[in-house]
Amino acid sequence: MSRIRYTRRLPAAAVAAGLVLALAACGGGSSTSADGAAPSAATDQLNPNADLSKQSLNVAIWPDYSPKDLPQRVKEKLGVDVKIALHDTNEAAMAKLATTADSGIDVAFVSGQYAQALNEQGLLEPLHPELIPNLANLYPEASQLSFDKGNKFSVPYTWGTTGICYRADLVKTPPTSWNDILNPPADLKGKVTMMTTERWLALPALKLLNYSINTTDDKQLGEAKDLLLKAKQWGMLYDDVTFGAKLDKGEAAMVEAWDGWCPTTNPKIKFMVPKEGSDLWSDTMVIMKSSKNKEAAHAFINYILDPKVHSWVSENILYKVPNKAAMDEVAKNDQALLKQNTPLQMTPAELLKGESIIDLGQDSTKYTRLSTEISAQK
Repeated sequence: MSRIRYTRRLPAAAVAAGLVLALAACGGGSSTSADGAAPSAATDQLNPNADLSKQSLNVAIWPDYSPKDLPQRVKEKLGVDVKIALHDTNEAAMAKLATTADSGIDVAFVSGQYAQALNEQGLLEPLHPELIPNLANLYPEASQLSFDKGNKFSVPYTWGTTGICYRADLVKTPPTSWNDILNPPADLKGKVTMMTTERWLALPALKLLNYSINTTDDKQLGEAKDLLLKAKQWGMLYDDVTFGAKLDKGEAAMVEAWDGWCPTTNPKIKFMVPKEGSDLWSDTMVIMKSSKNKEAAHAFINYILDPKVHSWVSENILYKVPNKAAMDEVAKNDQALLKQNTPLQMTPAELLKGESIIDLGQDSTKYTRLSTEISAQK
């Protein structure tokens, strides 16, 4: 079975200036209109008996995040023609989705905080649960994500956390804290990496200081910056893409990593979540309000939530899905996969201990500035 090493999360992760500018272009970064009213929750009246063969879908998604033959599968199952529009980053998706009245996209895959931002702009169709019966396959915890409690406008596609990925044979004492990354033993210096993606660069320091990863407090961010600068001064290395390969080769000993990118198929490599806690990230499926094919869009999401379909994600790109029936399917099909990839064994309850990253609107620029200042420091 192929194991696609998925490379979209690097630039997609930051809620950065690009998002702020994109939202500004379509009316600002606030969840209220100029008169203080919240975006309209009005929804189209949809026909549960619509002839789906007369509808078609444009689906925006990251490369390698779904089966290559997904359009053919959907056509066979639903009779709907599907065209795939690829975006490498959330920012690229937002540039299309949030800056025109009709992007031409029906269903978009975006990370949770970006779904939140789109909804705050009134650009998303509230979900019609009666048209997505497979929502019943989701874990109850999947409805508790901070950016969309109750799954009112988004359906989680994947979820996970961030932690420390390390070589057990090269680390004398297994890590327990984010301090082990920020201030490692002298013998590991030069073999430790962190990510530069804005919110994830700040995460270890903020969690070590017992602050929220969504903080916008200047004093707290200043303290986090001081810790990050100290780490850079002793020689911290930065890698958002190849850290897993470096661990595999022994070129790195300990790295900050997204769980799905920690190559625990190598028995020498372990993954752990520091005692101070971490995040809970999620990628979602949303329906654009401008879509003229909303019945087909709901049917598409319902199809994805079929356990035999959704299980493809864990089996091929090694990310957990918030779909209990799909994870049960993975367990039935490939126990060895679960045994080798320990992050896949994390339970929803364990994941829910993490703090969901949310959209910060204009305050996102504070994280952009922090990242820029760390990068510029010699």
